[in-house]
Amino acid sequence: MANHVSSLKRARQTITKTAINRANKSKLRGALRLMREALTAGDKKTLVETYRSTVSVLDKSVQKGVLHKNTASRYKGRLNARVKAIVTKAKAA
Repeated sequence: MANHVSSLKRARQTITKTAINRANKSKLRGALRLMREALTAGDKKTLVETYRSTVSVLDKSVQKGVLHKNTASRYKGRLNARVKAIVTKAKAA
């Protein structure tokens, strides 16, 4: 355990930041899980709504430093491709 005042403060800050980072990561994972469930369900309306909210969470996670911007962009591109495939298939059928 830390002994100096400054190192005690840093230890407190680390605990706080760890909790915030854990919450942000958990929110991100939850959004991605909901998106995967919507993709397997295949309902067009909920799929589009879920995609919008997931993209929002991805962008916020980049701002907060949870994800790198290229990683979020890659996730968004792959999700968009899957959504687009399901939506166009539903229109064609």
